[in-house]
Amino acid sequence: MTTQRTAPARTLAPTPGQTVGPFFAFGVGFDRKNELVPPRSPGAIVLEGTVRDGLGSPIPDAFLEVWQTNPDGSIPTARGTLRRDGRAFTGFGRAFTDDEGGYHFWTLEPGARDGRPAFFSLIVYARGLPNKLHTRAYLPAAPGDAAAEQALAADPVLAGLSDEERATLIATRTASGYRFDVRLQGEKETVFLAY
Repeated sequence: MTTQRTAPARTLAPTPGQTVGPFFAFGVGFDRKNELVPPRSPGAIVLEGTVRDGLGSPIPDAFLEVWQTNPDGSIPTARGTLRRDGRAFTGFGRAFTDDEGGYHFWTLEPGARDGRPAFFSLIVYARGLPNKLHTRAYLPAAPGDAAAEQALAADPVLAGLSDEERATLIATRTASGYRFDVRLQGEKETVFLAY
């Protein structure tokens, strides 16, 4: 005679998020983590900015992850993020902020596809945050680029925001790439997305 066992019903609640502690950088660093492409290589740009708290003070011990498309708008499938070889573009990187709250990535410009706007997906980790924060840095339309302007106007995330909120998600074009500042709370707080 065999007895059939069934799994017990789930009785435990998921563990909640936890703010980072004094060993924040342990286990998340790797060589050239913020260099998705070699610096100053053909097509390389810089995505840079500052992370600030609700009072406007820089956060010197945050880190950001970037996820992005290839320049043609496709999803990168190359492997090797943790062992950068200088050739494969994985579309992923990490950057720690410096004493002034600044961060930077060497990367390629993400592409747009199927009428959607180009953007960088960013995840922010910092002390005092019980969970990571997700946001996007949309690329501004170049002057006269009607297709890019139309894609930004039709984007469902941007379309549901006020002008002030929308402005927190649009990167600024610079001589070397783009600038995207992150404000965790308060006036001009960056819009964060729930997943």
